Amino acid sequence: MRDILMLAYVLVWPVLVAVMMFIMGRGVWRDFRRARKHGDELV
Repeated sequence: MRDILMLAYVLVWPVLVAVMMFIMGRGVWRDFRRARKHGDELV
């Protein structure tokens, strides 16, 4: 049982990182599309 909990604890971090990168990537993509639509630069 203790091994399963430790495995779950270790495997949850990559999932959290993937979710956060998806959220940040979606925001950057949205800003990129908005800037291109209005003719502005992203940076």
